[in-house]
Amino acid sequence: MEDIQNTVAKFKDARKELSKAIIGQENVVSEVFMALLADGHILLEGVPGLGKTLLVRSLAKVLQLDFHRVQFTPDLMPADIIGMEVLEEDRSTGKRFFQFNKGPVFTNILLADEINRTPPKTQSALLEAMQEREVTYAGKTYKLPEPFFLLATQNPLEQSGTYPLPEAQLDRFLFYTVVQYPAEQEEVDILQLTTGNQKNQLNPTLTAEEILKARSWVRDIHIDKDLLVKVSQLVRSTRPQTSEIELVKQYVDWGAGPRAGQSIVLAAKAHAFLDGRLSVIPVDIKAVALAVLRHRVVLNFVAKTEKFTVEELIPELLKTFK
Repeated sequence: MEDIQNTVAKFKDARKELSKAIIGQENVVSEVFMALLADGHILLEGVPGLGKTLLVRSLAKVLQLDFHRVQFTPDLMPADIIGMEVLEEDRSTGKRFFQFNKGPVFTNILLADEINRTPPKTQSALLEAMQEREVTYAGKTYKLPEPFFLLATQNPLEQSGTYPLPEAQLDRFLFYTVVQYPAEQEEVDILQLTTGNQKNQLNPTLTAEEILKARSWVRDIHIDKDLLVKVSQLVRSTRPQTSEIELVKQYVDWGAGPRAGQSIVLAAKAHAFLDGRLSVIPVDIKAVALAVLRHRVVLNFVAKTEKFTVEELIPELLKTFK
């Protein structure tokens, strides 16, 4: 128990360190840590200039993890992410052979920057890495380092030069987090922090071993059977075929699948862990539901014409969750 308390304290210290570089965005930072602890990945959406890339870079420093960044562009190829075989020559024997050169995906923290600016073929190169934590090339499978944590940023789909992510890939993100504009005072603080000579030094607070151990503890967090049933009911209520909620029948085309329920439970356990509790309570479920379901509920044409959003729907579904 003491080890768990010490680790929770270290995660709080990590948040304090991040606050030296990231002003505000407390909800975003919380969801990043929850995704890390739940062994999931996170998609960050926001207009350019809100500090998404800075957040990921700073996180890698605080956690003492290897970090790679890939700038997704329309001409990016799958091999630019996972790596490729190159022809090598043994100078001592003169024999030639193919050697697999690992790509940037072989790291602890991978920043897929502006992931929706590249076509779906290249986006899908990350699917195996996200789900199985491995990469297959030319019939051989290569394990990724542990922990492996993908943080992808995307620009709003309304902007030019963007490609929507395939549904299969969206479903592999634990959270879809929307990064908002800073509040007025936060924006003043950002200007003050970033336009002078003084630079804050970020101190490392956690190691890879501590993160892996914390993930194991998160899995052991208790959740009552009754609460699991309610999570299942919540997920099923997003599907027009099984929902009794009129808004769902009217506006939803496709509801969330079983992976959404798994994600809600794991994320809720991570939320409880960061709060210093060893048992999930309803407030944990409510805290993570929107970020988990936002990208897994597909609205129909009627909802789009009436400008009805998932952000309006999920709170309505949670009203029945007590």
